[in-house]
Amino acid sequence: MILRYAHLIGFGLLLGGAIAQYVSGKLRINPAMLWGAVIQVVTGLILAAPWPDRDAQPSPAKLAVKLVLAILIFVMVFFSRRREQVAKGHFLATLGMVLVTGAVATLWT
Repeated sequence: MILRYAHLIGFGLLLGGAIAQYVSGKLRINPAMLWGAVIQVVTGLILAAPWPDRDAQPSPAKLAVKLVLAILIFVMVFFSRRREQVAKGHFLATLGMVLVTGAVATLWT
């Protein structure tokens, strides 16, 4: 339960940081986005682990899609964190993948 909460906080940091940067007009990777990406990857890996007391294991296909998206987001954020400004396409692709990750988590049953 606490891990899911931390995972949601990571998502909020990542999405909120990206939207704040987009609205400001200066497209760059801010610390909230970096920390959100790190929290998302770490808590996501722990949540995806096969725990013996879990009633139902998540779909392997869903986990694979979320893992690929999380790694792509983390790489795009991590390696662009020191740039004063990132390309608009790069930034919007990162934001789009964050939104797709949220959709996969909530809409894929």
